Amino acid sequence: MIYRQTWRGREDVEWAVADWVQWYNTKRLLGPIGYIPPAEAEAAFYAETSGYAKAA
Repeated sequence: MIYRQTWRGREDVEWAVADWVQWYNTKRLLGPIGYIPPAEAEAAFYAETSGYAKAA
């Protein structure tokens, strides 16, 4: 991503990387976890396990 484009400055690169990280963590579909975004899987995991912490 960084080497395929011409950038005006460091700030433009930082924004592009931040956008990519946001997509990677919240939008991409990950096959091994059921073709859902990682953020959705993490939220479901914590929603499922939050009851266990209260019981302990």
